[in-house]
Amino acid sequence: MHLSFRSKAKLLAVSLMLLSTVTWLYLGVGDAEYGQPSKLKAPRDSPKSYSQQELEARLQVAEEDNRKLRLQLADLRSEDLEDGKGSSRDNSSHCEQRSLAQKCELIHVAIVCAGHNSSRDVITLVKSILFHRRNPIHLHLITDSVALNILGNLFKTWKVPSLQISFYNASELKPEVSWIPNKHYSGIFGLMKLTLTKALPSDLSKVIVLDTDITFATDIAELWAIFRKFTGQQVLGLVENQSDWYLGNLWKNHKPWPALGRGFNTGVILLLLDKLRMIGWEELWRVTAERELMNMLSTSLADQDIFNAVIKSSPTLVYQLPCYWNVQLSDHTRSEQCYSELADLKVIHWNSPHKLRVKNKHVELFRTLYLTFLEYDGSLLRRELIGCPTDGEQEDNQEAELALLDEEDPCYDFRRERLASHRVHLSFLPHYTASTDPNDVTLVAQLSMDRLQMLELICRHWEGPMSLALYLSDAEAQQFLRYAQSSEVLQSRTNIGYHVVYKEGQLYPVNLLRNVALRNAQTPYVFLSDIDFLPMYGLYENIRKSVVEQDMANSPKALIIPAFETLRYRLAFPKSKAELLSMLDMGALYTFRYHVWEVGHAPTNFAKWRTATTPYHVDWAPNFEPYIVVRRDCPEYDQRFLGFGWNKVSHIMELDAKEYEMVVLPNAFIIHMPHAPSFDISKFRSSENYRLCVQTLKEEFHQDLSRRYGSRALKYLAAQQNQ
Repeated sequence: MHLSFRSKAKLLAVSLMLLSTVTWLYLGVGDAEYGQPSKLKAPRDSPKSYSQQELEARLQVAEEDNRKLRLQLADLRSEDLEDGKGSSRDNSSHCEQRSLAQKCELIHVAIVCAGHNSSRDVITLVKSILFHRRNPIHLHLITDSVALNILGNLFKTWKVPSLQISFYNASELKPEVSWIPNKHYSGIFGLMKLTLTKALPSDLSKVIVLDTDITFATDIAELWAIFRKFTGQQVLGLVENQSDWYLGNLWKNHKPWPALGRGFNTGVILLLLDKLRMIGWEELWRVTAERELMNMLSTSLADQDIFNAVIKSSPTLVYQLPCYWNVQLSDHTRSEQCYSELADLKVIHWNSPHKLRVKNKHVELFRTLYLTFLEYDGSLLRRELIGCPTDGEQEDNQEAELALLDEEDPCYDFRRERLASHRVHLSFLPHYTASTDPNDVTLVAQLSMDRLQMLELICRHWEGPMSLALYLSDAEAQQFLRYAQSSEVLQSRTNIGYHVVYKEGQLYPVNLLRNVALRNAQTPYVFLSDIDFLPMYGLYENIRKSVVEQDMANSPKALIIPAFETLRYRLAFPKSKAELLSMLDMGALYTFRYHVWEVGHAPTNFAKWRTATTPYHVDWAPNFEPYIVVRRDCPEYDQRFLGFGWNKVSHIMELDAKEYEMVVLPNAFIIHMPHAPSFDISKFRSSENYRLCVQTLKEEFHQDLSRRYGSRALKYLAAQQNQ
């Protein structure tokens, strides 16, 4: 006998009420007569006395039965709504019952991501998911080596609670699809979704598959809950394609792959992996692709063509998702029929090659939504899911370290911000440093948004590789991206690595930035400079020759590049040492910081440098902080030093403790260009507490140096006491 929805609903509702009533009578009536809250104890007239544990167990069973009945009732309501509305293509989601995944249920999401640009795109997608989510997420990322390096480091430093990441090597999947000719701009990676039954773990039963150009406007748990609606042979959940592509009428002689009606778009897919494996999915799509390629010769829309050809032959495999789960902003789209207002939108798909420049009458609305997540501070998404267990070893360690800090300590801010976890996005723009030169050298520096104008100038002075760490907010990172992409000078260079460290806290993490840039240099030697210095013309070749002459491969040395400065914003840059000396004599140039911090560079011995024709040795002295060339495996900077003060001095001191020989190059120089004082140097000058904290950190650094280097570090303590 077939029951109508109303009959089923009434039956379930009565069952739910009856079960709830029985539970209440059984567990709560004992105290109700006294007006007290019910307690977990047996009723007074019960023939058997139950323990507290037994009663709690019975209550849990009753609550679980209640939960199951509610889920069934919600599913019936959803089915009735779909029956009442007709096709799942309906353009409104107002009346749909919001059916979510169970609390704390783990949601699995698979994404294919390759290259620098795709690695940026996927972060915006992930932000939109994390913003709305209430459930733990497990991301399964199929990546090439570039994306693995970028995303592996980013998620490691992002430290989002209840977010698991698994990586899969795309290179291992290439043989599975490389035989398929593909005209789509996604290339071979656009075919890899076909291989997920093989690529993903065999015990993973279902997964949501997303393109990187997706933006979520709702909780992904709503989409995950749709798996419960699959029936019979349905193993694929897809939204109908919202253009006429598969109808074959877009232009004369347009011949698309076979599809069911308009076909389906594969930007959002629900995959029942266990059932797909049971029906032999790998063999099914291969046979279909081989058959169709005999006529079509290649795919035009990558995996989407093959998915549609399979569905054309086996339409019972597909569950058609409502179209608001994949609002497609492609060329010739009909997506306006999927929504009548913003509340209808659930997933936006930028599936046009033009991306944000696609023509659509509501594109400004969609662009605003996309930019919201593009520029959203990712650190704000580090929120815990209340009531859900976390694999929080890292979080626990950080919390334990923070708990040890004394909030009454005058230097509490310095100590707390040293423990801050900064998100790091390596290789923000494509770059290639494939040098095999054993003497090659990379310029290493760090900068913030207010020094961006120096990049083009440095590029004109230094033709070698550069590794730059940029301290930016999420919004500033997008400004930098637009600046770099519009600069002919920067676009002409492919040997510059830009590594974004996202802002966190109030103090400038100068030594963290230097270390990020240093770690990601890809040449045997590094020139540790600052962004405000312009190298002399030809310095790159000069250093490479000096590396050989000084036999740096076999001896620990630091080559010192003498530093000068100008107070003029417009400078006729000297083309030689002779011109520089002339400008020095005329007062157009000065030795660096001679008027405010002479001790920082005095040991370079500028008087000797004026006439020197060969490299010469200098000794370490207190507060010495020259700009140097060293092997890439040199000690890193001490990250306890934040903001202004002693950040380079401590590094030079450790190099000396490790017995690096310091050698000044006689025909090399850099010139510091003027700029407004930084926020941190202003605080150093105006705040006595700031200066006291720097002094405290210096003393602690000396103590640590003594523990590491023993008697070799005694001279630093003596020098400190004599100041």
